[in-house]
Amino acid sequence: MKIGELAQIAQTTVETVRYYEKEGLLPETTRTAGNFRVYDATHQERLRFIRNCRALDMSHEEIRTLLGLTDQPAEGCGAINALFDQHMAHVDERISELTHLKAQLATLRQRCQTERAVDACGILQGLAAMPAHTKPERHTHLG
Repeated sequence: MKIGELAQIAQTTVETVRYYEKEGLLPETTRTAGNFRVYDATHQERLRFIRNCRALDMSHEEIRTLLGLTDQPAEGCGAINALFDQHMAHVDERISELTHLKAQLATLRQRCQTERAVDACGILQGLAAMPAHTKPERHTHLG
């Protein structure tokens, strides 16, 4: 199948397929005499796997690791479990950060409970009065 067909089956774009190829997540393809890439069921399965991992917010490096482990089917799955445990810890950190962010937003929102002129808006006054902090480090594992 051609790249457009693969993209359609995987419900993604041609650009995404090319990007995953460039990143080395999809294996090389054969080419026709007209220099078109030809994809097969292996590419389709791997692309589905990658897309499922991305839906779980996994980084390319995590996906690359899982693909490497998939290519060693006789090995134990301890490394897979460890990778998932680490990924869940990243998710927990991000949830904590987002919970804190939501509390900050709610505090600002409470400063303006009724319709006012913009120059009397409690939210804008609160934003202007906030001390300038260095940007907090965001805990993410994504590149």
